[in-house]
Amino acid sequence: MTTLNTLHQLAAEQRSAEVTDWSARVSWVIGLAVFIAFVYWLMRQGWKWRGSLQSGLPALATTPEGFADREPLLTLSGRYHASTTAGQWLDRIVAHGLGTRSRAELTLTGEGLDVRRPGAADFFVPAGALREARLDKALAGKVLPEGGLLVITWAHGETLIDSGFRSDHAAEHQAWVDAVNHLTSTTEGTAR
Repeated sequence: MTTLNTLHQLAAEQRSAEVTDWSARVSWVIGLAVFIAFVYWLMRQGWKWRGSLQSGLPALATTPEGFADREPLLTLSGRYHASTTAGQWLDRIVAHGLGTRSRAELTLTGEGLDVRRPGAADFFVPAGALREARLDKALAGKVLPEGGLLVITWAHGETLIDSGFRSDHAAEHQAWVDAVNHLTSTTEGTAR
């Protein structure tokens, strides 16, 4: 019985240290919040820096008068993902709002491509500035299944730009590639 009493007394005397040291925990949480805010600030500064590097890019064209009266060749409802320097799928262009992802409504006519973006800057690409369209899988960090992205290449000033779109109905992409490429070949033929 003495052995049992001795064990009982030893168990009663031993106490665990307190598990939570609140001051250390609060310090860690505050430190982590400051670190996250600092990283966010650095990312924002990088975005602004990229925009200032691209400040030489001319202003985007606006939709011409009477464009809504034209008969559209194709329309598309979906998402605008990004614009990059042509051929460089990670070199995002942020100037003039081209770096902002958004919903998009595209209308293609013989006059050009009208891109309506609620909550972001709309822009217009004249038919003479369109270069080609293709199906791709990646643009500016957005990776989709093979052929899941409609990429339209166009000239803006001295810069060739790839703009990526994804339709709500991916089956429409091929029709867009065919129509834009047909329009560019017709425009090049009349320009010569």
